[in-house]
Amino acid sequence: MKHALMATALGLAALLATPVSLARESTARWTPAEAKAWYARQAWPLGSNYLPANAINELEMWQADTFDAARIDQELGWAQQLGMTTMRVFLHDLLWQQDAAGFKQRIDRFLAIADKHHIKPIFVLFDSCWDPEPKLGAQHPPIPGVHNSGWVQSPGVALADPSQYPRLEQYVKDIVGSFAKDPRVLAWDVWNEPNNPGGGNYDAKEPKDKFTLVAKLLPQVFAWARSASPTQPLTSGLWEHEDWSDPAKLDAVERTQVEQSDVISFHNYGWPEEFARRVKQLEGYGRPLICTEYMARGNGSTIDGVLPLAKRLDVGMVNWGFVDGKSQTIMPWDSWQRPYTLQPPTLWFHDLLHGDGTPYRQREAEILRALSHAPRGVVPAEAASYPVGTLLKTR
Repeated sequence: MKHALMATALGLAALLATPVSLARESTARWTPAEAKAWYARQAWPLGSNYLPANAINELEMWQADTFDAARIDQELGWAQQLGMTTMRVFLHDLLWQQDAAGFKQRIDRFLAIADKHHIKPIFVLFDSCWDPEPKLGAQHPPIPGVHNSGWVQSPGVALADPSQYPRLEQYVKDIVGSFAKDPRVLAWDVWNEPNNPGGGNYDAKEPKDKFTLVAKLLPQVFAWARSASPTQPLTSGLWEHEDWSDPAKLDAVERTQVEQSDVISFHNYGWPEEFARRVKQLEGYGRPLICTEYMARGNGSTIDGVLPLAKRLDVGMVNWGFVDGKSQTIMPWDSWQRPYTLQPPTLWFHDLLHGDGTPYRQREAEILRALSHAPRGVVPAEAASYPVGTLLKTR
């Protein structure tokens, strides 16, 4: 009987494993079951949107002259000490256009450093936020007192030039294809906030009909990435919009995000009760959930309030900002209208650590470590700052 039960169990395990293996070698979107099986094999995704403190944007992070492996190693070591298992890291099409081989070598170097610290990155291919006119070479210094004053979009104004699309296609296929079977990569976020109008003071520079252009290109980007048959899931994070639960009420970009993502990702910078409401809206899609942007202390989104709730719900969590540096994201979004030039804000908006690695709040570091070390879905007493059960009843 013991051997019969074992054979049955092994047979069942083989049946369950087969679809996942097939899906990962095909160009089909993963089924919910396959996505859930993948998620169950991962450590609970916990990390930050990552930019080294000495880089103002993704170009400065990755360009050969400013790629700082030693600084990255130091900072990812700090992340490991906090119990983090992932980092969301932005790439850029211009870096590939400039030097594809060198760019991929630096990505491989970054992956080796991350793997040393047991961190599996989520790579972002395109981004609709901030400056739509990216330029290679030396980047301008930070604008004093202004949040993310040097961040650049990808592809930015190139959206309005269809002759650029073959280049963008090759960028996606080459980058994803080069690392499609690499176990050091957690996931591919194909486009950050694709329907974001931009932000900052860049409206006059934005392509006309940006939303329409993105809505047409985003399905192609998913298809380009999937054609490489990655063993990692594809996603693109929902943001804004009042209700994500009804596909019929989503705009064209959001429908593509929901219909093409293997795992559902989203952004939320609100209070814990709003976070719980957002999770409930997305649970109906039957896929694993990863919140790839959260934590805006002045908005009510905090490590203390949101993270224990997310752990109980088994939602992966990636906060915005890791080390205070040239991105200046300790400043709030409204610093674009009211720069903090005389003194820093009373409350840090984003970021977890000072430039020397010491935590902004020791309590946040304690919560991160406690939640990371606890079993899946378990909130230990030392990490519970608020009555999580009460919040769950409001969902």
